Amino acid sequence: MTPPPVTVTITGAGGQIGYALLFRIAAGDMLGDRDVRLRLLEIPQGMRAAEGAALELQDCAFPRLVDVEVTDDPGTAFDGCNVAMLVGARPRGPGMERADLLAANAGIFGPQGAAIAAGAAADVRVVAVGNPANTNALIAASAARGIPPERFTALTRLDHNRAVGQLAETLAVRPGVIEGVIIWGNHSATQFPDVAHATVDGVPAVDVLADRLGGPDAARAWLDDVFVPRVARRGAEIIEVRGSSSVASAAGAAIDHVRDDVLGTRGHRTSAAVVSRGEYGVPEGLVCSFPVVSDGTGYRVVEGLSLDDRSRARLDASVAELVAEREAVAALGIL
Repeated sequence: MTPPPVTVTITGAGGQIGYALLFRIAAGDMLGDRDVRLRLLEIPQGMRAAEGAALELQDCAFPRLVDVEVTDDPGTAFDGCNVAMLVGARPRGPGMERADLLAANAGIFGPQGAAIAAGAAADVRVVAVGNPANTNALIAASAARGIPPERFTALTRLDHNRAVGQLAETLAVRPGVIEGVIIWGNHSATQFPDVAHATVDGVPAVDVLADRLGGPDAARAWLDDVFVPRVARRGAEIIEVRGSSSVASAAGAAIDHVRDDVLGTRGHRTSAAVVSRGEYGVPEGLVCSFPVVSDGTGYRVVEGLSLDDRSRARLDASVAELVAEREAVAALGIL
């Protein structure tokens, strides 16, 4: 029996990341051989861009694309939704305080969470892509009464992929031979990309780095002074070089995140921000990035990995930022 189409809702679908997502999803890059229905949610000012993208999707004649609907109504967009990709968010403007940014995004992600609860399919999976992604996912989950919080995740796969890319370039290897990189914490400058449990062709990454760079001290210096800050600031670097923010890489990471969540990681470990149950001492309820795997029923945190004092301090700093964001949102009466 042919399975029913998967309904995928993309918010901010008329924007650049939304545009980069649509054609890859329709081509099967995210869900393989499953038929797909696309629901494109936009604000009224973005409707024409989303409608134009829908016309292009029609012109591509993708065999697996059943239909496309463009709307500015969240209730319509999330009706029957199986996968929700929350891309549209309010960016931080000049002079905007962090509390103002959180309040503005609460006005977006709160109603979307409520609409998901009201009309989405029973198996819905949600990923917040728009920043501040971790706290936006927390806001949406808090508003989605009746939906298990673990259905809500936030995107740190872009940071994960960036970390793998930096290692691959430095070691002159293909990214595919690198396993076990971890992104801990918040999708922000406080995140911690960790290679302590990573391997390169089965060999510990720290040993390969030491051989390549001239010893353990040189490897540690590269990790501390080059790798960690460059991964954290890669988005700003791209803006400086390209003149605009990451688009294709962000869309690619979002597709990777959903594909692995829904289809499974086949035993491989990756990184995703999920609702904490207290793993690694992270307060329960925070949406924090951890090492995760999936068997196709959703991401599960990989527990039992060791953290040295240096790694613990970095994770604690990022978690403190997440706690501060949650407290700021709670002070606004949102949670």
